[in-house]
Amino acid sequence: MTAGALRVSVVVPTYNPGDGLDRLVASLLRQSMPATEFEVIFVDDGSTDATPARLDALAATHPHFHVLHVEHSGWPSRPRNLGMARAVGEYVQFVDDDDWLADEALARLYGYAVDNGADIAIGRMAGHGRSVPRDLFRVNRPDATLADAPLMESLTCHKMFRRAFLIEHDLRFPEEGRKRLEDHHLVTRAYLLSQRTCVLSDYTCYHHSRRPGGGNLTAARIEPEGYFRSLREVLDIVDAHTEPGPFRDRLHQRWLRIEMVRRLRGDRLRNAPRDWVDRMAAEVGRTIRERFAPGVAAGLPTLERTVAGLAERGRIEDLFRIAEWEAGIQAKVRLKAYELTGHTLTVTVGGRLRVGDRPVSYDRTPDGRELLALPVEEIPAELVDCSDELLATTDELRRARLDVVARRVADGDEFYQPVSFEVDRVPHRWGGLRLMWQGRATVDFRTLDGGRTEGDWILKARLTGSGFEVDANLPLALSCAADGARPVVVDKRPPRPRPAAPAPRTGPWQRLKVAVRQRLGQAGWSTRGSVGGTRGSVGRTGGTGGPGGALDRSATGCETVCRSPELGV
Repeated sequence: MTAGALRVSVVVPTYNPGDGLDRLVASLLRQSMPATEFEVIFVDDGSTDATPARLDALAATHPHFHVLHVEHSGWPSRPRNLGMARAVGEYVQFVDDDDWLADEALARLYGYAVDNGADIAIGRMAGHGRSVPRDLFRVNRPDATLADAPLMESLTCHKMFRRAFLIEHDLRFPEEGRKRLEDHHLVTRAYLLSQRTCVLSDYTCYHHSRRPGGGNLTAARIEPEGYFRSLREVLDIVDAHTEPGPFRDRLHQRWLRIEMVRRLRGDRLRNAPRDWVDRMAAEVGRTIRERFAPGVAAGLPTLERTVAGLAERGRIEDLFRIAEWEAGIQAKVRLKAYELTGHTLTVTVGGRLRVGDRPVSYDRTPDGRELLALPVEEIPAELVDCSDELLATTDELRRARLDVVARRVADGDEFYQPVSFEVDRVPHRWGGLRLMWQGRATVDFRTLDGGRTEGDWILKARLTGSGFEVDANLPLALSCAADGARPVVVDKRPPRPRPAAPAPRTGPWQRLKVAVRQRLGQAGWSTRGSVGGTRGSVGRTGGTGGPGGALDRSATGCETVCRSPELGV
C-alpha cells in the first residue's frame, strides 16, 4: 500500500469502548472500498480496559489498521487532531468508537466527493438513541450552501473532509480541556470556508449510536457556564465570517433553537433538576440579550420564540407550565384510504394535534391576528403572534407541513416520501381555530432506499407547525421478501362494526301493511313487470328475480347502486 494510492483515512478516537468497538471494526472490515485504498487510524486515549491490546492485535492482522497510543486527555479533540496529523489519505473521515459505517459508505461518499470536487462530503446518517438531522437528507445536494441548505443542522464531525482543505485552513479541534461543542468549532469554520459542500442522501452512510445507559464520553449533562462560554466562541467564528443582517441572524438561530430552546422544552425540561434549569435559563437569557440581534428570535416558530422570550425574561415557572402542556401533545392521524398498485403504495391521511381532549389552538384577536393558545397568563402578544402582516395570512399555516416517512423496523432508518398536502384552519367548539392537515403520499418500493427494501417497514405521518413536530404511526404493516420485491400490506385497523338492523315495527299500521302486501302477492302483483314491482322485488330478495333467478339489471341499474362505496354497501 502506497501513500499516493490512499483515498480515505478513517480517524477513530477511542477510550474504553467495550464491546461497542466490535460493531465498528466489523463495519470497517466489510467496506466495499478495497483495503489497499483506505486506512484506519485508531487513536487510543489511554484506555484502561483491554482496548489497547485488542487494537494492537487488529493492526498486526490488518495492514491498513494503525494504532496510536497516547496519554489520557479525557476528551476526543486531541486524539482526533493526532489522527489527522498521521493521516495520508486524500480525504479524512471521522468516526466515533461507538458508531459504525454502512458497508458501502467509504466508496460511495468518496466517489460523490470526488465527482463534485467537494471540500466536505456529508453522508446520510441514521440515529440509534441519538438525534440526527432530518431535513438535510431529504434529497441529494451536490452543491449545498449555508444559504440554500440546512447545513447548520449537522455540526458533528462525522463527515468526510478533503485533507488538503483541513491543512490549508489549519482546521483543528480545540484542545483546551474538556471543551464542549468541540465539533462546532471545527465544522462551523469548515462550512464558512468550504468552496463546495455536498450531501449524499440516497444511501445511509453513518450510524450514530448512544451507548447502553448513555455512556458516551460527551453525553453527560452539560455544565451551563462552561458550555455557553464555548458556544459564544462558536458565535464569534460566525461573526468573523459574516456581516450583520438576515444571513447572520439565520445562522445564529441554529444555536438558539437547538442548544438553548430545545433544552427548555417538554420532557427535557420536566426531567431536569431545578437548580440546573435556573442556571441554563440564566445563560440562555444572557446570550440572547448580549449576542443576538432582534431578528434571531423573531424568526423562530411561535412556540420556540415563546420559550426563548420567557427564558430571557426569567419566567422559569411559566417554562415548566408550557413544558408540562407540550409533553401531552399528540398527533391524531387517520388513514383515510390506501391502495397498492404494483410496487407503489398510495396513502391518504388526515391529522390534527391535540392535548388531552382539546386541540392545539389559536385565538383570533379583534384586529385579525392569530395567537397560539398556551396555558400561561400574560404572555406578550409578540411572542405568540402567528400572523404575517405582510401576507395578511397565517404564517404558521404557510410553514406548517405534513410528511409521510417510511421507517425500516430493523435499524430505524427513515426516508421521506413524495407527498402533496394542504393545511386548513378550522373553528372548533371551544372557540378559536385549529390546524387540520391532510395529504396524499406515494411509496415506491422499487426506489425506496435505492431498492434496498427487504424486511419490515412502518409508515409515519409527521405533523409540523408553530414549532411542533409530532409523529404518529399509520396502521399499516409492510413487508418485503427481498430487495425491490412487491410489498405485502397488512391493514391493522380494527374492523368496522356492522350497523345493527333496525328493530321491526309491530304497531297496528305496520301489521295492516304486511297483511295488504301478503294479499296483493297472492293476487300476482309482483309478476306484472312494472318498474315499481321490480324495485320491490330487489328490496325484498336482494335481486333474485327474473329467469333462472338472475337479476334483471337493465331496468334498475341496481348493480351499480348496490356496490357503490359512497353508500357503504
